[in-house]
Amino acid sequence: MQIFRAKAPLRVSFAGGGTDVSPYPEERGGAVLNCTIDKFAYATLEAVPEGGGNASVESLDYNLNVNYERPADLTYNGELDLVKAALKILRPQGSGPHASDGLKLFLHSDAPPGTGLGTSSTMAVALVGVFQHYLREPWTSYEVAELAYLIERDELGMKGGRQDQYAAAFGGFNFMEFSEGRTVVNPLKIRPEVTNELAYRLLLCYTGTGHYSNDIIERQQRSYTEKRGETSEALDETKKLAVRMKNELLRGNLDEMGRLLDEGWQLKKKFTEGISTARIDELYAHARAAGALGGKLLGAGGGGFILLFCDFARRAKVAKAVQDAGGRVIDFALEPNGLQTWSVRSAA
Repeated sequence: MQIFRAKAPLRVSFAGGGTDVSPYPEERGGAVLNCTIDKFAYATLEAVPEGGGNASVESLDYNLNVNYERPADLTYNGELDLVKAALKILRPQGSGPHASDGLKLFLHSDAPPGTGLGTSSTMAVALVGVFQHYLREPWTSYEVAELAYLIERDELGMKGGRQDQYAAAFGGFNFMEFSEGRTVVNPLKIRPEVTNELAYRLLLCYTGTGHYSNDIIERQQRSYTEKRGETSEALDETKKLAVRMKNELLRGNLDEMGRLLDEGWQLKKKFTEGISTARIDELYAHARAAGALGGKLLGAGGGGFILLFCDFARRAKVAKAVQDAGGRVIDFALEPNGLQTWSVRSAA
């Protein structure tokens, strides 16, 4: 019996986050610069031919082991809804091949949801990937990302943008452009010496609190649709900044990239209320005082991880400063690959 596996990388967003959240990209076009890191969401699928069509799911992150025997069991109630939506969208229906297979899913992530690293969307991509391998579907990276978006945004109604699904599917450094009905992913070829320098100068610091992005994103959407000037202007400037930062990265001007991170963080706080907190401001102030050139909170806001950009010689001092202030520095490396799938033979 074959077992199918998938892993998809989490991401850090450098600039443009928020401009990928509808309706802004449909009306004015969005742009995002991001890259993936060596933290992953994993999905394993074991199929039992003619297994009655039931599905069992074990989630290490939520410490849950659940069995779904009937369609009615897939009602959304806040417990593993992402998995239920994936089963509804991806699982073959009717009397076709695999429709009566019993499924066993095992899921876990290197980072919990609510940390700003795109964990939920990345898990959606891993689920699409493991079903793609199991069903032998020839989906492109674009199609994988769009299916993950469909599961999260359309089926479940979860608020958010598009960059996370595309980052997880493609991997590496990408400059993404979003408009109505169209997404273009531009992979960036960064010189090895620039990648090595950047990897050393970035710090990932956990603030100690998570966030619930739905509420913050809903407020941002409401502020934009109500044509509040500060929100629209901040989003417009954020999009321009993403282009500027992409150009500085390609040129290898990393100090300027660090300064632009700070500029982007100041703009992000104008999207809506609740993006920063006193705790986040305190950690960021300690990092800046110790020598960080810039940084930003990852994700929608309210908690999670802060990405800091340091002077090469002051990196250790910045790390100590944020740890002394109660933050937690997480080791990571840049990851060049996107979604990966494979299969193994069961020992049973």
